[in-house]
Amino acid sequence: MTTNLRLPGRPEDLTLPALLARNAAEHPDLPALSWRTVDGGGAGGDTGGDGWETLTWSEARRRVAVLAAGYTALGVARGEHVLLMMGNRPEHWLSDLALVHIGAVPVTVYGTSAPEQIAHIARHSRARLAVVEGARELARWAPLLDDPATPLERLVVAEAGEAGPHTAYASLYASGARLHRPDAFEKAWQESRPADPLTVVYTSGTTGDPKGVRLSHRNILLQSVRLDRHVELPEHAEHVCYLPFAHIAERILGIYLPLLRAAHVRLVADPAAVAAAVRELRPVQFFGVPRVWEKLAAGVRAVLAGLPEEQRRAIEGAGDVARARAGHRERGEEVPAALEASYAEVKERVLDPLLRLAGLDRLAWTASATAPMPIEVVRFWAGWGITIMDAWGLTETSGVCTVNSNSPGGFRLGSVGRPIEGLELRIAEDGEVLARGATVFDGYLRPDGTVEGAADAEGWFPTGDIGRLDEDGFLWLTDRKKELIITSNGKNVAPALVENTVKEHPLIGQALVHGDGRSYLVALLVLDPELAPAWAAARGIETTTLADLAAHPAVLEETARAVEAANARLNRTEQIKRYRLLAEEWGPETGELTPTLKLRRRVVREKYGALIEGLYEGE
Repeated sequence: MTTNLRLPGRPEDLTLPALLARNAAEHPDLPALSWRTVDGGGAGGDTGGDGWETLTWSEARRRVAVLAAGYTALGVARGEHVLLMMGNRPEHWLSDLALVHIGAVPVTVYGTSAPEQIAHIARHSRARLAVVEGARELARWAPLLDDPATPLERLVVAEAGEAGPHTAYASLYASGARLHRPDAFEKAWQESRPADPLTVVYTSGTTGDPKGVRLSHRNILLQSVRLDRHVELPEHAEHVCYLPFAHIAERILGIYLPLLRAAHVRLVADPAAVAAAVRELRPVQFFGVPRVWEKLAAGVRAVLAGLPEEQRRAIEGAGDVARARAGHRERGEEVPAALEASYAEVKERVLDPLLRLAGLDRLAWTASATAPMPIEVVRFWAGWGITIMDAWGLTETSGVCTVNSNSPGGFRLGSVGRPIEGLELRIAEDGEVLARGATVFDGYLRPDGTVEGAADAEGWFPTGDIGRLDEDGFLWLTDRKKELIITSNGKNVAPALVENTVKEHPLIGQALVHGDGRSYLVALLVLDPELAPAWAAARGIETTTLADLAAHPAVLEETARAVEAANARLNRTEQIKRYRLLAEEWGPETGELTPTLKLRRRVVREKYGALIEGLYEGE
């Protein structure tokens, strides 16, 4: 358990503002929120001389109180949805809490959302106000002000000088500073109840229009307390906050858990800058979705490929020792003294100096969620003494349902862990995982503001994931129910299993397997943009682009060997019969991935439809 801080009541009886009040009263001078600014401006705070501006907990609460008065002056009412589209910047974090304090419901929209997705959420949520970052966002939001089908009435713009005819964030803040009354602020947040909505999180839309998941204060407080009990960290540990606040994982890790722990949030506005931030800050905790861990592993492998053979052998030997130690701990066995001594020696001499260069040497808790983590990636990091604690959950369950814990016998690499306290799991006849508990949401938001329940009469919510529970209570996931491939001869295939198997080869960065209603599977494979050039350079292949590599005979031969090796580990139905190697990496900007880096299968199939059909010629 990370925190032994006093709670101002039972978790199920609290609202989120009670935690901010406690932090400001009992930990007023501890750092709460830090961010970088170019001009030294922003939301105000102490620059500290290290390039970061920082608000203490007392300062953060004062900013929240001022903003609460500003939003009230704009007419924001209790229970009203307010849309936010900003990066991980102080205006977002503080506005989110300010809206909660006046009983409004913040709804963050992914910054990569297309205009039609924004319009859907604006209409569905019935929001009258949206707070956006700058000109890029205004181009997508401003047309909705003139759309008779959209209730949107006003835009607030965070970036200085970008507001034009709209309300500037600085103006809203100045208005709040004039109108703020401490007694009115305290009265407003104390009127909220645990069952009131705290936020609505729209799912990322991998299979259709985003759905609005309404989560209450009670859902989130119970989730935060129960998750905290599974994690051992120093008090007030820093969190590097870089994932979108539109995702439940960052809302829990970057807003709600820090309030519970009185922890320090470091905002990283550009996700591409997270590696540099980690190198600088050397955090003790780090969360990354599987694709983030895959990319980090690819970067490390690319560096290793350029090292002298003797040094590579030393690192590989150290990795074998680290993995052997992790295996004992995974099985709940005492690590033999000789192995523990060997690990301590290689950790100090070989691993830590290299990890320190990447800022990863102090990590005590590392985790992943949102999609199955390739076991090869997990084993890679175990070889560096970093055990990634895979977890599983959904927006609808307020975040995690199951976690692996960093104790002997408390994890199984490849599984997603055991259920958190108060959460029950059951496997339906068709293999779907069902969940029940106080952290499961009440239902999906309807356009009229009511909620449509999603659980059955006994409270079981169908998660849409397929999996199994082992004899020790660990959950092993196979795939998403809607993504299962059913071949023409009626066989079920989990595409993620096949994709992760072929991605174990360093050349292959991404993969999509297709075969629904067909007699065999085909695949689209994407070269890894970091590792493929390193692999080629190590073999004396001189190319300038990934497109050149994707057509190079040696790369094609190696890809064929990678597919053959993967097929050897798969049953006949799961094997890839034909494939095509691509050079262009898939991403959120081009639409193939969600903002949290999950594969949008429908988009990929539509984009490469002709190519996929060509792989079935002569079927």
